[in-house]
Amino acid sequence: MPAPGRSAPHGPATAPPPPGPAALRRPTLLTMCACVLVAQGMVAAINLLLPRLAASALHPSATGLLWTVDAYVLVFAGLLIPAGACGDRYGRRPALLTGLALFAGGACLSAAAGPLGSVAVLVAGRAVSGAGAALIMPATMSVLTELAGPGHRVKALASWTLAIGLGGLVGNLGGGLVAQYLPWEALFWAMAPLAAVLAAAVLRTVPRLPRHPAAPDPLGSVLLTAGTGALLYGIVEGPSRGWASAHVLGGFAAGAALLAGFTRYALTARHPLVDPRLFASRRLRAAALGTAASFFGLFALFFVNAQFLQYVKGYSPARTGFAIVPLTVGMALVPRLAVRLQARHGVRFVAGGGLALIGAGLLGMSTAGPATPYPLYAVWLLVLSAGLGLCAPGLTHAVMSELPPRQAGLGAGLNTAAREFGAALGVAVVGTVLTARLGPGGVHGGSGAAEFAAATAVGLRVVAVPVLLAAVAVTLGLRGRADGGARKNP
Repeated sequence: MPAPGRSAPHGPATAPPPPGPAALRRPTLLTMCACVLVAQGMVAAINLLLPRLAASALHPSATGLLWTVDAYVLVFAGLLIPAGACGDRYGRRPALLTGLALFAGGACLSAAAGPLGSVAVLVAGRAVSGAGAALIMPATMSVLTELAGPGHRVKALASWTLAIGLGGLVGNLGGGLVAQYLPWEALFWAMAPLAAVLAAAVLRTVPRLPRHPAAPDPLGSVLLTAGTGALLYGIVEGPSRGWASAHVLGGFAAGAALLAGFTRYALTARHPLVDPRLFASRRLRAAALGTAASFFGLFALFFVNAQFLQYVKGYSPARTGFAIVPLTVGMALVPRLAVRLQARHGVRFVAGGGLALIGAGLLGMSTAGPATPYPLYAVWLLVLSAGLGLCAPGLTHAVMSELPPRQAGLGAGLNTAAREFGAALGVAVVGTVLTARLGPGGVHGGSGAAEFAAATAVGLRVVAVPVLLAAVAVTLGLRGRADGGARKNP
């Protein structure tokens, strides 16, 4: 449907209809899911490498480690909406191929940081890979949305969510094995051949989809990207510099001013990148909030989980990778169940219940300490992962169903941007708690296992509270029309 209060901004009245359900073939689905798996796997794998990086010849500071994780997130989230709109305008397949090239190039640049001995090069490579991922993720989702018919989109998006869970599994295992047996650079070098194989698969399996021409919006793109980047800068720097520091407050002030300028401009532009009136939809706001909250909790756990298992439990990197496997089991297996529950009960209770499980899992994880048996630890990982698997398909579909198929790339960008904002904020919040409890050096500053476990417990409880509040808000916000099927758009 068009943005609330505004007619469809562009596209001829006789625009070709989206392909029918039969157009989504299994090789295409598998290729899109493989692209998601690799991009998501790299996010998970980097967390397993943090202890190895900290002990490497690079000797990154605590801030350097945080930026190694969040440089990817900052660029990724800042570019997602313009990248999704570019896929709509110039074609999903070209956007996907460009994203794979950038992703591989950034990984090779990160690998070169080892021989060069430069943390700055490592962070720069992560940022380039983040730009590639900003093109990959919306393109994969919009390909599935456009090729799948209305009755098949929820299942296709559940497969997309399944790929995220499998990506976490593969990333944890791969990162742990690399950290245990290979130089850390090997993880990044491996991305080049993987990306080449995926690009070949894209060329073979993804058809040339109709483009949706629109007037470019360079000013809107610059304002939105700069505003989100400045806001994320403040979030990322908060734990190390202090939330009242000039850098952080300046980032927030600049972000607020730029986003306010973007909103004012977009309300009067003929062809805005994003029409702010979209957010008049209560369901869109609730779904975006739920998506951000789920990844807020997940990435807060990601940031401390591998460190907890190695520093507190004494696990090797390889054993840590296998020990994290339960965290991905629910994400891999539950989305199919979520689709059936959503068809029967509607999205609001399924999504709200999933968020509640994430909050409960975080509270359970906060009780773990040096003496906690691993089976109990694994149970809490399963609870959290089941919650994400339960809520992710419905929340994704709720966002996508608020936009017409011709804006699938934009919808995918909005959805993934909400994920990445939540992820960055989760890392920042738990990082702030660890810094406050352990000092700027963190565990590398001499803190023992008991101190790290206690700081982790506080951090996870702080994160669990807003996740549980979001569960209530999402359950209330998604009330209304039937949730099981796709929304019919002109």
